[in-house]
Amino acid sequence: MAILSRSEAKQILDKVLKYSKAEAASAQLTGAETGNIRYARNSVSTSGIVNDIELAVEARFGKKSGIATINEFSDASLEKVMRRAEELAKLSPDNPEAMPLLGEQKYMSVDGFAKSTADITPDQRAKSAADSILAAKEKKVIAAGYLEDARSFAAVANTNGLFGYHASTSANFTVTMRTENGLGSGWAQSDVSDFAAMNTGSVSGVAIDKAVMSQEARALEPGKYTVILEPSAVSGLVGFMMWNYDARSADEGRSFMSKKGGGNRIGEKMFDKRVHIYSDPADLNVPAQPWADDDHMALERVDWIRDGVVQNLPRSRYWASQSKDKAKAIPQPNNLIMVGGDKSTEELIKNTRRGVLVTRTWYIRMVDPQSLLLTGLTRDGTFYIENGKIKYPIKNFRFNESPVIMLNNIEDMGRAERVGMWGFSAMIPALKVRDFTFSSLSDAV
Repeated sequence: MAILSRSEAKQILDKVLKYSKAEAASAQLTGAETGNIRYARNSVSTSGIVNDIELAVEARFGKKSGIATINEFSDASLEKVMRRAEELAKLSPDNPEAMPLLGEQKYMSVDGFAKSTADITPDQRAKSAADSILAAKEKKVIAAGYLEDARSFAAVANTNGLFGYHASTSANFTVTMRTENGLGSGWAQSDVSDFAAMNTGSVSGVAIDKAVMSQEARALEPGKYTVILEPSAVSGLVGFMMWNYDARSADEGRSFMSKKGGGNRIGEKMFDKRVHIYSDPADLNVPAQPWADDDHMALERVDWIRDGVVQNLPRSRYWASQSKDKAKAIPQPNNLIMVGGDKSTEELIKNTRRGVLVTRTWYIRMVDPQSLLLTGLTRDGTFYIENGKIKYPIKNFRFNESPVIMLNNIEDMGRAERVGMWGFSAMIPALKVRDFTFSSLSDAV
């Protein structure tokens, strides 16, 4: 029962809302069938399938609200969960920022459901793991990986006539390869909607090569370097930036998007003119749920940064209502696309006289929200480049860098690739960046 059709979901939502005695009510029904396989030390350790479905109901009395959840759907259960939500609402304090429930919304039609993913069998998961493990054994390295696939749906409705339904599939694979002597480590990932597009053996080959190549790493002095950041490395930094990309924090003077003297920096050129970042739930490369999780507002295609100029900031309905210039409410996105160039990562390396190749950024933390200065570590394959070739592996670095500065120091851009980013999927290019700051060495592999 984890995946309901549009009509089945609507029937349950309509029924639970009819039980409402509140001034207004909304309900969200979500379900997924998720499969996984995990392996370590070249041996499968766990695998399984999880089926889950949940109904969340919100009841409102003025600015008071209460939410209750349930995972059974008999008439008595549906009435019970609505009564519980109403009881909680009456006990809750007023929310001074509460906004009225939305009326009917026009949601984008998003094609994010692939039959090949929905029909994955345990044998296919086992073969995917075997392809990775056998590739590791052949090269005498040790594999640890995780594959998770899901077919899921979400449906929303409220007493003001709103209704939406969205079904999707996803498959994500990550693998770390370590040499037997523990001196080399490589990592790679694949994130897709259509499982037919995933080849775990090929992805594992990338991680294997990096593990083998990264042995006997040399120490390079910390400092500012030209770096080539692979898409997953860029994702960690740009994802952190976009997670903190918000109109309210900017208007209140708490963020890197705050304008000196008050307000935000919409309309300012803050980045290299090649930087173009946008969201589009209907994008075929990274299809996404077409409504916001918090208030079910319809998502649209939105340019966040274009030609290096800040175009828009996410803004809640409440914060938009407080705006003196009647700014438009724009929900937080469910996907992200950063436009890249036409070069492969190999071509970026070939055009680099001296620099550092970074596979992955990790353990990123905020240092200063006003400048968006971040700190973190490289890992799983860091290499010195000389005269267009990878010369030798180097020890990992701690970096101190702001994505704002990084996106002003772009020398070249690779092709965008799909990667996982902060809970959703994104299209992110590799970047060649000058004057990237490595502050100290790390002995971790």
